[in-house]
Amino acid sequence: MNTLISPYFAEVTDPRVTGRCSHLLSDILLMGLCTYLTGGSDYQDMHLFGLERGSQLGDLLSLPNGIPSEDTFERVFKSINPDELESCLRSYGHSILSDLSEKQIVIDGKKQRGVSPTTRGNKGLYLLNVWVSENRFCIAQEKVDDKSNEITAIPQVLEDIDIEGSVVSIDAMGTQREIAELIVEKKGHYLLALKANQKSLFEDVECAFKVHSGLDTYETVDAGHGRIETRKCSILPANQYLLEENLQTWKNLETIIRIEATREIQGKVTTQIRYYISDEKETKAAYFNSIVRGHWSIENQLHWHLDITFKEDACRARAGYASQNLSVLRKMALHIISEQKDKLSIKKRLYKAALDTQYLRKLLKI
Repeated sequence: MNTLISPYFAEVTDPRVTGRCSHLLSDILLMGLCTYLTGGSDYQDMHLFGLERGSQLGDLLSLPNGIPSEDTFERVFKSINPDELESCLRSYGHSILSDLSEKQIVIDGKKQRGVSPTTRGNKGLYLLNVWVSENRFCIAQEKVDDKSNEITAIPQVLEDIDIEGSVVSIDAMGTQREIAELIVEKKGHYLLALKANQKSLFEDVECAFKVHSGLDTYETVDAGHGRIETRKCSILPANQYLLEENLQTWKNLETIIRIEATREIQGKVTTQIRYYISDEKETKAAYFNSIVRGHWSIENQLHWHLDITFKEDACRARAGYASQNLSVLRKMALHIISEQKDKLSIKKRLYKAALDTQYLRKLLKI
């Protein structure tokens, strides 16, 4: 019997020698996914899941030679071509989100600290994640090479996905002229964070907001957990306030944005000012405020759950391609568990799936 995910796993080539395998690749992949759906985190947990639950899922798992060992899980996941498993993630995402038009696509990097705890920067395993904020789903990932950085990896990601009609938001590392041009060429829109790494444009935008406070502003106040946070978004039309050289340099630049965030915690007040650029000619500051907030959703709705809920930073799977491949399974599991309409938290859903085989079947939609 097929699960929701079975057709996508079928795209993955078995890296082992044909005719010398005791266990089916489809069984190994599905048990790996189910391990994350039931709160497990490593190869031992995958083996234990098979021992304890394999017989209850006999219509899903063939298991011709019993349960794979921990070593078998490790050998397979370190050997699978990560491009193929990442392609499963993209195909799965596109099947759910057949049209990304008018969606916000967030691109942001995350380092797996457990895989490379003593390295700095992009050395070790550093993945670019592609996140659809409205649907809370990671539709793609791209490994950043050790001798490279996000600037070279972002165009590769953009080439692999359809961004027509979408708003692509990227942090300051990705604020590059070539990246803005590529987004526009692919008929998407950009919202790029602006810092001093783009000195001329940054100083120009900073000066513009000193001259004018904004043609439109939007303010929000959030209070809770002992803190009060006030956010004020202001926007200006780029063609009226920026130097011509910057307008010519940055493709279709239409709007500059200033976000002033003030946070008060136990009487202590801190203020942070951030700037952004966009090719959209939108006159309402509230719109850009929502896009900026949507960008940060990748931190608390994806990266936080990968680290805290799925213990990604504690993962020590360093051999071969294991860390990349296991990251794909975690992201699939997070989406599946997040899609449930019950009133349980994600943590409680994982616990329930560990206790209740019928609930696990519901997660797999079989």
